[in-house]
Amino acid sequence: MAVVPGVWRALSSSLLVAAPVIILLLGSGRATVYEPTWDSLDARPLPAWFDEAKFGIFIHWGLFSVPSFGSEWFWWYWQKQQQSCYVRFMKANYPPGFSYEDFGPLFTAEFYDANQWADVLQESGAKYVVLTSKHHEGFSLWESKYSWNWNSVDVGPKRDIVAELATAIRSKTNLRFGVYHSLFEWFNPLFLSDANSLFKTRMFSFTKSLPELYELVIKYQPEIVWSDGDGDAPDSYWNSTGFLAWLYNESPVRDTVVTNDRWGQGCICKHGGYYTCADRYNPGHLINHKWENCLTIDKKSWGYRRNAKIQDYLTIEELVQQLVETVSCGGNLLLNIGPTRDGLIMPIFEERLRQLGSWLKVNGEAIYNTVPWKAQNDTATPGVWYTSKPEDNIVYAIFLKWPAAGCITLDQPYARAEQTQVTLLGYSTSLKWISLDKQGMMVSLPQLNSAQLPCRWTWVLKLSHVV
Repeated sequence: MAVVPGVWRALSSSLLVAAPVIILLLGSGRATVYEPTWDSLDARPLPAWFDEAKFGIFIHWGLFSVPSFGSEWFWWYWQKQQQSCYVRFMKANYPPGFSYEDFGPLFTAEFYDANQWADVLQESGAKYVVLTSKHHEGFSLWESKYSWNWNSVDVGPKRDIVAELATAIRSKTNLRFGVYHSLFEWFNPLFLSDANSLFKTRMFSFTKSLPELYELVIKYQPEIVWSDGDGDAPDSYWNSTGFLAWLYNESPVRDTVVTNDRWGQGCICKHGGYYTCADRYNPGHLINHKWENCLTIDKKSWGYRRNAKIQDYLTIEELVQQLVETVSCGGNLLLNIGPTRDGLIMPIFEERLRQLGSWLKVNGEAIYNTVPWKAQNDTATPGVWYTSKPEDNIVYAIFLKWPAAGCITLDQPYARAEQTQVTLLGYSTSLKWISLDKQGMMVSLPQLNSAQLPCRWTWVLKLSHVV
């Protein structure tokens, strides 16, 4: 196996890697050295940009986009579980003996335009993007020397998808670029052999999965490494702590990279940079660790489905609500789209992203660079969520429904006479308010019809100097 110089330490056991890493980095004068232990790695402060960003886009693209039926777990459901709907689909649409590998040449990406994708992502208001560089099927979207003849340069598009998107994102947008990487592969013989040995052997992790991770980081310098799919193997099998120590200490993105919590069985919601805890995770309350809500516009699949119905897609109202609730409780929203096999972002996905962008152009100051307030939502008026900028003495009250009465009651803020000012984002005139008996306030909203409202779907009151 060819190993990148300097990486051999992290490919060794954690005990063997610790001393060489410390010696090397103390000599370089770096103030903090992270050891390959969870106690040390979990103590690393999360780079500030991630919490400030609040909103990112997930892109699930791979060979599963060719059949574009059911789910991105198509191969597993068809050949491992032999679910009847997948078996019938293959019999009806493909010749006898057709294998999953035969989807490779059909993954054409002829309409894939990374610059056009970048334009759509920029218009969404997102601050980072995460591309599935390799899903559980094992097909890599870059020219990986550890995935010979099973990658997008050798098969199908004959293009380095990761490189093209990374270049477009960095040259045309202000988004951070990140990659998703599946640790395991469903049907890789090396992984299956290691699993049969109860992971006492490490042929797959040390000759395939880990080298891919180093290759991705060194070649493309992603600022998010979104790990997934532990295959029921412990983090010691994956040598996750060794890789993360290298990533945080020596990699070209060591100062800015963020990672999630999916680094081995039992790690999720416990170890790593920020927590994902589960797909579509939204606790609805404040938790004491940075977290992310990864959510799909298509409620039933992360990959593109040709058989999706209109009711399968989240509405813009539902998406804005998810964003608001997530940010109010200290999380980031990672919103997923699934392109087609030929590289198109379908109009319904593009529409949702552009709608979010138009909402954020008016109300983004209540989302970006904010922190949770003392209360996450309001008890008097359901559907009101709070964010804040304490350094500016500002609280934002984000309300999901425009009240028919023309006024809104907030029982959480305590207003200060002659100090508190209230405005509606997108509307220039200050609003009138009165204090309630004990705590809280009532704000009179402008008398506007729907065409005159500063935006649709959700609105934001900006409250200055309240407690």
